[in-house]
Amino acid sequence: MNLRSILIVSAMLAAAAASRAQSAAPDEASFRDLYKQLVEINTTRSAGSCTEAAGAMRARLISAGIAADDAQILAPPDRPKDGALIAVLHGRDRSAKPILLLAHIDVVEAKRADWDRDPFKLVEENGWFYARGASDDKAMAAVFTDSLIRYRREGFKPRRDIKLALTCGEETPDIFNSVKWLIETRPAVLDAAFALNEGAGGELDKDGRPVALQIQAGEKVYQDFALEATDVGGHSSRPTKNNPIVRLSTGLAKLGAYDFPVALNDATRGYFEAQARLTPPDIAADMRAVLKDPRDEAAVDRLWAVNPGWNGMLRTTCVVTEIAGGHAPNALPQHVRANVNCRILPGVPVAAVQREIERVIADAKISVAPTGDPGMQSPPPELSARIMNPVRTVAARLWPGVPIVPTMSTGATDGRFLNSHGIPTYGLSGMFHDAEGSHAHGLNERIRVISLMNGRRFLYEVVKLYANGP
Repeated sequence: MNLRSILIVSAMLAAAAASRAQSAAPDEASFRDLYKQLVEINTTRSAGSCTEAAGAMRARLISAGIAADDAQILAPPDRPKDGALIAVLHGRDRSAKPILLLAHIDVVEAKRADWDRDPFKLVEENGWFYARGASDDKAMAAVFTDSLIRYRREGFKPRRDIKLALTCGEETPDIFNSVKWLIETRPAVLDAAFALNEGAGGELDKDGRPVALQIQAGEKVYQDFALEATDVGGHSSRPTKNNPIVRLSTGLAKLGAYDFPVALNDATRGYFEAQARLTPPDIAADMRAVLKDPRDEAAVDRLWAVNPGWNGMLRTTCVVTEIAGGHAPNALPQHVRANVNCRILPGVPVAAVQREIERVIADAKISVAPTGDPGMQSPPPELSARIMNPVRTVAARLWPGVPIVPTMSTGATDGRFLNSHGIPTYGLSGMFHDAEGSHAHGLNERIRVISLMNGRRFLYEVVKLYANGP
């Protein structure tokens, strides 16, 4: 390339950079700095510290003018690294219940040798941010913290308090979870009229255009069951009719062939009604067939083949995830155990699912028992006008014509603790992903730069409307 060409290209790049700078929010640089700091603080269970990350965000809030007493870090005395930041921007009406902005700051483990880039260094590359936690869930944590800073510096005085909770242990709740601990020990800290949380974003088409903005209302209940069969065992040369491995395998095969009945709620019905207007005609026809009464079970199977996530939204699912048994290659097994992981529709009792598993396997010599913490039961929160109108207002400005699609999470978030405690919790971020997703929990986790910045603007504006609303 000759000198003249280099100068032309340099000028074009400079002009493009200037254009981006002019179109960016005037305080975007400070947000990027906050986001980078939060992402690069290691908060894995093995080597990190949520307390360090919470302290860094607290320092930024105090620097913006939030009183030190209104930004506290809470952790059990025996878990000093599991601190959660609880902050509040006070409103005008002390009788109005607060809204809660909830995001977890702990992240899944990440090995440097497996990643293309250092997972604990934020990298911006080709329009993407890469790092562990870049999406799940430090994107929302950074946006919520940044929003409180902006409100305070602007002198915004909302009608109701705005609470911020940056919590720890969402990824490893079997060890410790801030939200569960706070509800059990200091329930007033998280008390709110409703909460905004992770759990829904937006969908992009193959060309990167927004096609649907999601709002999550409700999530399935997580419950593991242990299925076990036993016998006295003996020498393998003297087989009997009661081989526990064979017996349990037969029961598991029955369970694997069984489908729990389809059951729609307001969120899933709304989801498929909206998706039927966005998908190809053949898939849309099957979605409409699923919504009919009686529904077309063949259409349910076809949708399952297209997207297993759709099947998970339609029914309770139970799948075998682990199995262990026997004690020697030349001995009859004395014991075999399988773990069956169930994702249960909201409102369905865990005990009812246990009874159904027992009915399906139809073998009294196979025991079925729930394991771990009991699944958190709660009805899906209502998608009322109070919740939906602010979303519609802001979305119409940012993404004109893009439909708002209600959805239900088939996984589990910290919202399950709040919903079961009577605090309606909605997944809402305004951060769009393509079909490949963010690689959350996997290698090279990422989020589009434009998606993060648009989500920042969306949440900043919608929270303001909620905070001043009825």
